[in-house]
Amino acid sequence: MADLETDAQFQFTGIKKYFNSYTLKGRMNCILATYGSVALMILYFKLRSKKQLAVKAA
Repeated sequence: MADLETDAQFQFTGIKKYFNSYTLKGRMNCILATYGSVALMILYFKLRSKKQLAVKAA
């Protein structure tokens, strides 16, 4: 029985090689990219300057 990642029909090139829904590694990369982008957005909004909020309140 052939492994899915070595099967000829799943020989991707370019970005499809790393982000696809056919292989476990591709799915894992999609999940990690999603979690990473959400974490970066949270950090951006937590760490941005609070001076703007103080000016609006005054």
